[in-house]
Amino acid sequence: MDGMVDRPEVLAIIPARGGSKGIPRKNIREFGGYPLIAYSIAASLQAETVTRVIVSTDDEEIAAVARAWGAETPFLRPAEFAQDNTLDLPVFQHVLRWLAENEGYHPDVVVQLRPTSPVRPVGLVDEAVRCLLDHPEADSVRGVVPAGQNPHKMWRIDPESGRMKNLIDVPGIPEPYNAPRQALPPVYWQTGHIDAIRPRAILEANSMSGQVVLPVMVDPRYTVDI
Repeated sequence: MDGMVDRPEVLAIIPARGGSKGIPRKNIREFGGYPLIAYSIAASLQAETVTRVIVSTDDEEIAAVARAWGAETPFLRPAEFAQDNTLDLPVFQHVLRWLAENEGYHPDVVVQLRPTSPVRPVGLVDEAVRCLLDHPEADSVRGVVPAGQNPHKMWRIDPESGRMKNLIDVPGIPEPYNAPRQALPPVYWQTGHIDAIRPRAILEANSMSGQVVLPVMVDPRYTVDI
């Protein structure tokens, strides 16, 4: 129909393996009366921009809980991508390649929502997605807050000499560790609440961020990590 604009395909992926070592079965443990993973699923389903929600898990119990809360689990993640030292990148590459090969599905944007950051401001997911869509030059958008500690005042200790060396130099400021905080460049900490990424970064650049990363500011009151 004339005047209609195709809606971008925005895929929310929630990674949730079954082998949590710190808190066993963490992703489906009750938090505030609901399974922990339910919060990230709900945030995805409530977002206006998200068109599909998939949970990537190697665990059938987690998959069943995810389906009960409205997410898709079209496959169980292979064990090789569910180890203690598995990074996000191969997990997301597996999801995208599986969907392409089995469904011919190719999203325009991928959103990562970690179950361990369950408390998100309303509208945060949409804000990140729209920021990415509005900036074709960007590879990703990442949620950040002002850092509580400034790395320009941090040190490393040489294990042999025991002497300290400042962690980061600042052009134009000879001794940043002795400078007032207001004179130093502001720094930000990534919270893990939201990442919006172009699939090309994941599949072609083998990166979860790409080279051009834009910020979406998160209210520090929501920075709960479990």
